Order: sequence, then structure tokens, then C-alpha cells
Amino acid sequence: MGSAPPWLSGIFWMSLTTLLFVGQDSTARVLMHSYPLIEVTWARYFVHVLIATGIVLLRRPSAMRANAPSLQILRSTLLLGVTLLANISIQHLRFVDYTAIMWVTPVLVTALSVFILKEQVGLVGWLSVCAGMTGVLIISNPTGLDFSPWMVLPVIGAFCNANYQITTRLLFGRDTPLTTFFYTGLVGVVVMSVLLPFTGIWPNVRDAALMGLLGAMGGGSHYCLIRAYTAAPASTIAPFGYTSLLWATLISSTVFGEIPSPRSLLGAAFIIVGGVSMVLYQNRRAAAKMVEKTSTP
Repeated sequence: MGSAPPWLSGIFWMSLTTLLFVGQDSTARVLMHSYPLIEVTWARYFVHVLIATGIVLLRRPSAMRANAPSLQILRSTLLLGVTLLANISIQHLRFVDYTAIMWVTPVLVTALSVFILKEQVGLVGWLSVCAGMTGVLIISNPTGLDFSPWMVLPVIGAFCNANYQITTRLLFGRDTPLTTFFYTGLVGVVVMSVLLPFTGIWPNVRDAALMGLLGAMGGGSHYCLIRAYTAAPASTIAPFGYTSLLWATLISSTVFGEIPSPRSLLGAAFIIVGGVSMVLYQNRRAAAKMVEKTSTP
């Protein structure tokens, strides 16, 4: 039998990425019933850095030296912000609502790229941004009686995540992916290690294993994401990032006993439409530019 086509491999890795992201968040939520936020966040980054350090030492120790250290530290700091906001949010919000709001990130990347990367965004791009933000408003229902101020946190987290992804773009060509992978969790483990002695609780064997699993899923999700974008074009695999909403719905209902409301599902649909439309639009623009370059004498 022949090997699977690259696009199918890319879809597999992206779907696995979203499963690990949701698994990471749900495991953190379970752990935070018994352990403080700082300890759970520390465990996520400590194991991640152990894995990353092992991979770098085995493959290329020189990758520990960054050509753009300030940008790497900024990117790692943004990811720590995403993690902290996520861990606070999932303690107070329904799991599927949190996941849906966080996945407005792709449309925020489109909007922020205009100001930071000086990219051009056409009418379709801005309509996609509006659709995504409409979905957030539907889920959060800021004018309704059941509005929770905690819903502001995943919105801020999505902005941090968008800037994290833009910073990743800025690092392209400056540092290797292996260097970027090594620095990803560095700020998180340093900051959380300083704070850990003040709040840490010694875990039992089962919970220590869960913390190890949490960190492994954190590091593994980034590895799978790199494999996904290596195997297939972003335009092919990015829409499958929204499979996280499927995983979140399943875990939310089976593990946490939270049934998504019709408003949550409607808002998630707006976010998915906005994100997928944006990806397809960017793909058409990239294809048009390629045709223009090849046709220019």
C-alpha cells in the first residue's frame, strides 16, 4: 500500500492538534478542582520544556541559541498569557463556550495583520472578522441577564493568541522551528517556578501523573501543529482546527455535564463561518499573487 497523500496527513495532524488542545484544557480544569492555578500552569510548562529540551539536545543543541531572543521572549510571554487566561476562564465558563470564543483567534489575526504586518485585507476579509465577532457577541450575550463578566477573559486570551501567532510569523526566517519550539514554554516555566513555592501543594501519584499528561499534551499539541503545517498548505488544514468545537462539545457534555445551549451553537457557527471564509479568501489571494508572478515577464 502507498503512503497517504500529504493533504490527508495534514488533516490528521491538525485534528490531533485540536484534540490535544481540548484535552489539555479539560485536564487543567479537572486538576484545578484540587490544585492552585499557578501549580497547574507550572506543570504544563515544566513538562513541555523538559520534552523540548530533550528534543533539541538530541537533534541540534545549537538551536538553543536564538537569533531574535527578544521576539522569542515576547512570543513565549504571550503564550503564558493565553494559558493563564484560559485556566481562569475554564473554571468559570462552560467548556464549549470558552473553546468557541478562543477560536475567534484566526479572524483576529486577519484584523491585527493590517496594523502589525501591514497586510491588505479586502471586503471578504473584513466580513469574516465581523462574522467571528458576531459569534462572540451571540455566545457572551452582553445585554442579557445571563451575561458573565468572565467571558471577557477568553476574548482577551484570543487577542493574546492572535498576537502570539503574528509574532510566530515575524520569527519566520529569523530562527529555525526547532529554536522557536524550545523557547515556546521558557517564560512560562521560569515565571511559574518563581511563584510555585508560595502556592504549591504536593500532589498524590494520580494527580502527578495527570500533571505529566497535561504537560505532554501541551508540548505534543505544538509538535502536531508543526507537523500539520509541514504536511499540507494552511488553506487545506486550517478549517479543520474547528474540530476542537466538536471535541469540546463531547467533553463538555460527557465529562462536565454541560449541555451547549442553542445560543452557544449559533455563536459557534458564526465563528466557524468567519474563520473558514477568511482562510478560503486568503488562499484565493495567495493563488492570484502566484499567478501574477508567474505571468510577469
